[in-house]
Amino acid sequence: MNEKVRQAIESIVQRFKEGDIPKAIAYSMFPIPNTPSSKWSLLNRTLMFIYGTSDARGFRQWKEAGRYVKKGSKSFTILAPRFVKKQDEDEEETEPILAGFLPVPVFRVEDTEGEALDYEKVELPGLPLMEVAQDWGISVKATPGNYHYSGYFSQDRREIGLASKEEAVFFHELAHAAHQRILGELKKGQDWKQEVVAELAAATLCKIVGKTSKHLGNNYRYIGEYAKTANLTPWQGCLKVISDTEKVLNSILDWKSPKKGATPRTGEVLFVERKIIVCESQNKPLGQLQIR
Repeated sequence: MNEKVRQAIESIVQRFKEGDIPKAIAYSMFPIPNTPSSKWSLLNRTLMFIYGTSDARGFRQWKEAGRYVKKGSKSFTILAPRFVKKQDEDEEETEPILAGFLPVPVFRVEDTEGEALDYEKVELPGLPLMEVAQDWGISVKATPGNYHYSGYFSQDRREIGLASKEEAVFFHELAHAAHQRILGELKKGQDWKQEVVAELAAATLCKIVGKTSKHLGNNYRYIGEYAKTANLTPWQGCLKVISDTEKVLNSILDWKSPKKGATPRTGEVLFVERKIIVCESQNKPLGQLQIR
């Protein structure tokens, strides 16, 4: 077996041992549309996710997109099928037969520079609590996805990806980040407790910042689906994780307090004694701001 082919397969097997292949496959099922990797096999898209990217291409493909591989960047290997044709007894060619795989080097988008890609032009709205993620060293980026998922939090890459402008989606992923800070590490895959904590915290944050989420029905159904995996009703599932949810909310809401006498910026979200203050006009003293 080709050494690079063997290494690619071994990386998949290792991830099975670590327990995060289901998550890798889940994200790999929904590639960024209209990119070369969207036409790859599930195996190759899973390899791409394992190497920490959602877009990978060959050297020439990046050049065609107006981008260039950074000096010193290392490629990783995907597997391209190798087909051969044989002749039958009548010396006629048969249908192509899979004879093995060929290693193909590709580079991550993170290892290139140049013109902006179409999906990089997606802009995020000014979401409340964005400063919390930034202060925790977590990058927040827009990702087009393909509308089968709304967002993700990667604890390995310290990254939140959003395919939705809804604040509830951001709050859900921010809650995952807060939960990870409390636990040290989240469980691999879609753990029902972690998902219920994140969704319950997100719905609560939507209420706290003064915007009742129009997706509360979806919150209930989402919690219900995960609670059902533990043979619980949505209500029972919430009760099971209420303590963890409180810790997550405390972690987010205790993030920052304004300095005494400080003048907040318009639209700035501040936390005073665990209550939310939203500054609606510039240069307004803190004592005159509306507490929600």
